[in-house]
Amino acid sequence: MRVTASTLSLTVADVDSSSDFFCTHLGYRVAMADTGFVSLTREDAADLVLLRRGTEVLPPEQRDQQAAGLILALTVTGIEDEDRRLRAAGAPITMPLREEPWGERLFQLTDPNGVVVQLVQWATPEASPRPSIHVISPTDENVTESPGARMTGLAAPSRGSTELSTWTVVMKAGQSGPEHAISREQVWTVTAGALEVTCDGSTEKVMAGQTFILPPGAVRRINAPQAAEALVAMRSDGVASVPGTEDTRALPWAQ
Repeated sequence: MRVTASTLSLTVADVDSSSDFFCTHLGYRVAMADTGFVSLTREDAADLVLLRRGTEVLPPEQRDQQAAGLILALTVTGIEDEDRRLRAAGAPITMPLREEPWGERLFQLTDPNGVVVQLVQWATPEASPRPSIHVISPTDENVTESPGARMTGLAAPSRGSTELSTWTVVMKAGQSGPEHAISREQVWTVTAGALEVTCDGSTEKVMAGQTFILPPGAVRRINAPQAAEALVAMRSDGVASVPGTEDTRALPWAQ
């Protein structure tokens, strides 16, 4: 057998939205299209076929299935540039850039129909070794203002770390953050003032010089009875959620 071409066929609920995602963010172009069907191509990757769920082109036992549980992995060059480009374009990045101990650097996007695309770059023996010390200086570009606080990103995958993210939080007297949960453990050290922390119904007042730990998934709310500052550390893949909803949100200052 000699393989002359390769194509990945995906069954999705909305062909147009997936087609727009792959063409807009990942450089595919439409080769053919018809009702409930789009064929996408790019010269350096396998072709994609998008089929609308329920289409009669599929065997009856496959018509109601939908692409799920798979990852479309694309090995790329310049993964950091791709990460910056896609973030600037507002692409739905669902796993931030990270580096695995075995030399794989990767991040993930998810298309409107739930198709997960993973961009991967592998370390090569010729690559220059990472410096033993990586110094990060905070800049205005890494500041996020919200109604409840000001966050300044420090260590993060986009700024050189591989496992942890750290950032500072500044809150004015009377400011309060929203009720939410985080998927990863967080360690907060209050460096100035005081914070009132409510977690799973229990409230503690934490003074400057003290540290508190918030477990993953715990519903919390943080208030500043007086002006306060804190340093926060978390695994870089943590995401936030609001009680009563299934949506998650990445923390931009931690990416």
